[in-house]
Formats: sequence, structure tokens, C-alpha cells
Amino acid sequence: MYLTQALHRAVQQTPDLPATIFNGRVRTWAECAHRVARLAGALRALGVGPGDRVAILAHNSDTYHEFLLAVAWADAVFVPVNTRWSVAEIAFSLEDAGARVLVVDDAFAALVPELQRTVPGLATVVHDGDAAPEGALDLEHLLAAHDPVPDAGRGGDAPAGIYYTGGTTGRAKGVVLSHANLVTSALGCAATGTFMTAGGRLLHAAPMFHLADGAAWGARNSLGGTHVIVPGFTPGGVARAIEELGVTDVLLVPTMIQMLVDSPDAADRDLSSLRNLIYGASPISAALLERTAKRLPLAAFTQAYGMTELSPVATLLSPADHGDESLRRAAGRAAPHAEVRIVDAEDHEVPRGTVGEVVSRGGHVMLGYWNRPEETAAAVRDGWMHTGDGGYMDERGYVFIVDRIKDMIVSGGENVYSAEVENALARHPAVASCAVIGVPDPEWGERVHAVVVLAPGAAATAEELRAHCAEHIARYKAPRSVEFVDALPLSGAGKVLKRELRARHWADADRSVS
Repeated sequence: MYLTQALHRAVQQTPDLPATIFNGRVRTWAECAHRVARLAGALRALGVGPGDRVAILAHNSDTYHEFLLAVAWADAVFVPVNTRWSVAEIAFSLEDAGARVLVVDDAFAALVPELQRTVPGLATVVHDGDAAPEGALDLEHLLAAHDPVPDAGRGGDAPAGIYYTGGTTGRAKGVVLSHANLVTSALGCAATGTFMTAGGRLLHAAPMFHLADGAAWGARNSLGGTHVIVPGFTPGGVARAIEELGVTDVLLVPTMIQMLVDSPDAADRDLSSLRNLIYGASPISAALLERTAKRLPLAAFTQAYGMTELSPVATLLSPADHGDESLRRAAGRAAPHAEVRIVDAEDHEVPRGTVGEVVSRGGHVMLGYWNRPEETAAAVRDGWMHTGDGGYMDERGYVFIVDRIKDMIVSGGENVYSAEVENALARHPAVASCAVIGVPDPEWGERVHAVVVLAPGAAATAEELRAHCAEHIARYKAPRSVEFVDALPLSGAGKVLKRELRARHWADADRSVS
């Protein structure tokens, strides 16, 4: 298995089909392959050898697509960098990975001098944009100056990429994924027949540095078709791309879906070409699902659950499953390429309906954490990746996630899973989005605290929301305090950064939430 295999097949079968559409620029698969081979030649000329790491710090673009393929073609390892990180975090990932070459676009060109100063091993910076900053090489000039080289054929268990993750719970770790890992997950998703339209058009609006979008990218390559790319997510931009370019498939997180459905900037756009909406990071609320189904009546919904360490998909909630109201809070069943269990602290499988840790085994499990053998050994035991997610499995094999195990709130001696409270809150029509955390409380040790973003024009009081929750879950689980905010802090994957929400409450406490 190797990532460039799909490129070779596309050139053979559909050379004149658009491979990418970006900012009005259309490149066919034949043109894409020629640029990939030239970029690989340029990388080799810059001293990139087998297994060397090549990083990219850029917004979504057709170059990003070509970069991922070219690095593999050159027998190297790509390192997508989180564009929302601070300079210090970016520098850490580059130094930790030992990146020899970095590709940047106009948005990050100003960071080049500092990154060159703080990352000693960074030999070359390549710029994709209008005017290369001092100390950087121009990408298009490099392509013009170098001949195409043959595909190195890197594949199988050889590392393909290093994705940095863990920013929501601690310091980022580099997850090493092989070609086989990534292709296994892509083919497993494609094998469902409902994940993505064969030969269709996939819109990249979620960040391409994140593996959630990478999974969709891999599936699109496997099934053939076209990548429609926008620099980043805006409701108006996404709606315009769907309407004008006939997008058939898109991957979004629920926060993006809510913005797309509710934004006046998208209200007048024709979205009828959309056939598949893939979402992840969290389940979708019943109210949002209903609004989205009305707005996108021809689109089928698929929820993908997993993590970067699982390349990244472990379970899928199919379009048919979404028709069963009792399953809409589920994360789905094991994907075709995955085995999934719920285990206790001793790694024994627990009875159905019992909360434990979600673990997964298969060809999608990472090679390990970059230069962190102890953490790798702790996470992958007997071939099973331990997700750190608490959940249970019903008799039909559907997995329900109740919380990150580390995010469990212990209030008055009772365990409260924040996801359960968030699900109850999300049922209230005034709630657009929410997050639940534990905060210090002199009586209860920790109390359940809700941070709520209200829907536009809606109003609600803390007592009203607490009473609403008590109608759906045990009263002791209902929020004892509520904080109303304009927006929740999000990671690059669209997940709520609960550590930032907790920081305000635990900074002066004599202990912290683990």
C-alpha cells in the first residue's frame, strides 16, 4: 500500500479530469502528477533523502495536495503543521520532527526569519506565493528548474507522515503513520459505499493539516474524482463553492455545520449538489441535525469517530443509522478495517452497556509516537490502541462515547460524564453550542459547570437550562453553574479546548483537573 498509487491510477484512467480546483485554478490529474514529480526532484536536489522529514505550514491549497504526494514520491515523510499554533509551538514541532525543509505560504512568510533562527536543523524554506521572503526559495522557480524524477515507491510500513496531536489535553506528540495505516483507513471508509461519491467532488474546508481532512483526502484519491479546495472555512465561502463548483462531498465538524446552516451568508445559495456530509469531532445535536436535513435534503450523513493515532477512523455511523433516532448519539460501529472493544482498567472486555475505555486494533493503528517509546508502549498494548475515551457498546455493536476519561467530573462522589450533560444541553433550542467542565467547589469537590453559546437571537437563563437538563438526565448531573460566552475556544480539528475553559477556574486552586 502506498499513497501515490492512487495518483498513478488517476493518470492512467482519468488524466484530463480536474484533480484540483482552487481559487479559479484548475489542474488535471496529468498536470498534478507532472508537478508532483518535479517537486520530488526539487526536494531531492535540496538534500532530502529517504525518511527525511519535510514540513508544510500553510492554509488549504492545491499546493498542499501536491506536497503530500510529492514528499511520498521523493521517499520522504511529510509533517503537516497546525496553522493555529503559536510560533513557539510551530518551532517545537519542526525541531522535534527534525524537519529539514519547510514549505510556507504567504500567510506565514513573516515567520520565516524567526523559525530559521530557532530551529537549527531547518536547512531550507520554500515559499508558495507571490514574493518569497528573504532566505526562502520560490516554489514555482524550483519546479521550473528541476526535472521530474521517478516515484521512489515508498509504501507499506514505511512512515508516510508525522501528525502532531494531543493539544487538547497536553503537550503535542508526533503520531507516526505509515503508508499502510493511511491507505487502510481510506479504503476502509470507501468500502462502506456511503462515505463518499465515487468520482465526485470533495470540498476541503476543514484544515488540511489535520488528519480528519486527510482521511477524506485519501478516500477521494482512492475513489477518483476532484478536490475542490478553499483556503479555510467560512459559511459564505463554503456555500459558494458548493453551488458554483457542484461539490458532492464535504467533511465538516458540527460547529462548522451549525455556522453553514444558520449563516445568512449561505442562506440564498443552492446546495443541492451535495450528496454526502461527513462529520466528526463530536456527535451532532438532534436540533442541528434536523435543521441541517431541511437545508440539505439530498445529503446523506456519516459520522466518523477515531483519533489521529487510528489514521484516524475507528467507527462509522452510516446514513441509514441516522434514520434511527436512538442511534443519533452513537459514534457508530467498527469501520470495515477496524476492530473495536470496550475494556476495563485491566484491559478485559466489559459487558455490553458497561462504560469502559474504547480500544481499537487493526492495520490503521499508528506506528507509534515520534521518539517517545514509553508513551507508545502505554498507548498501544497487545496491538490495541487505547483511545482515552470512555464509552460503552450496545448489543448491536454500536459505540456510544460518554467522555474523555480524563475529563470525567467527580462531584459529590458521583461520576459525571460531561458529554452526557452536553447532549442534554444541546437539546435546548436556545443553545447553539456548549461545553461542560468540572470546576472547584467547596461543597462538592467539583461542580458541573456549563459554558454556553446561545443561538442568534435566543435567550435563556442558567436556571432554565438546569431545569431543562434535569428533564433528560439525573438532577445531580445538571450544571450547577452556567457561563454564557460568544464563542468556544476550538482546536484545529474543531474540538473544544477544555483546558482553556478550565484554566480560569483552576489557576489558583491547590489541585487541577487531570
